[in-house]
Amino acid sequence: MNKFTQTIGKYFRDTNTLLYSYIISLPLLLLYEILIAISQPNTGYIVRVAVDLWIKTLFSYFSAHILSITLAIVAILGLAILYFEHKKLKTLKINNFFYMLIESVCYAFILALLLSSFVTFLFQMAAPQGVEQLSMIQKIALSLGAGLYEELFFRVILVSGLLYIFKFFAQNNAAFLLSIITAALLFSAVHYVGPLGDSFTAASFVFRFLFGLALNILYLRRGFGVAAWTHAFYDIMVIALS
Repeated sequence: MNKFTQTIGKYFRDTNTLLYSYIISLPLLLLYEILIAISQPNTGYIVRVAVDLWIKTLFSYFSAHILSITLAIVAILGLAILYFEHKKLKTLKINNFFYMLIESVCYAFILALLLSSFVTFLFQMAAPQGVEQLSMIQKIALSLGAGLYEELFFRVILVSGLLYIFKFFAQNNAAFLLSIITAALLFSAVHYVGPLGDSFTAASFVFRFLFGLALNILYLRRGFGVAAWTHAFYDIMVIALS
């Protein structure tokens, strides 16, 4: 094993931790909230990511200061992670966060190329893209928010929860497959639910299923941080090319 292979292996091991995922995800939250505030300062109805609305609706039952509760929970979570992974602070490298962003951009580009090409070939039509009449700042904000909140719910909560459940009656490989497939189906299906849901088409469903499947695998192999930024960068690429 040469030095380059060892360095790459160490990078993947070091960055596939809760500590790295937590720190690299903080800018997603801050940028999302800042851009939402800037782009929609005086509107009575604020456009947000659906999962974010679910969470904030839940928080609203406990307090009117919803954003404060969100930030407080993020801070408490951060303290817990720092407590359990404080030994890893000694090996924390700032450069690794830059490499994780580059890695996420590469994954986003590969997914955009492969999935769009596959869906176009399969259905002889372009892969679905957002058509909401929103400002550019709003679209970027929602892209960042989707990366953060959808990965938090569909990957961290749903995939991890399903994997835990399926391991009770299936072997590891079978539990892995059942978890990522089930979560990907739910991830795709939820985009058509509710008054603001998209119109169902086979092409868009398959595309979102495959996208969710890829992100599920990415989450389990590379952690939440890389999956979240890959999702955000992918959405931003779609905006840039639309």
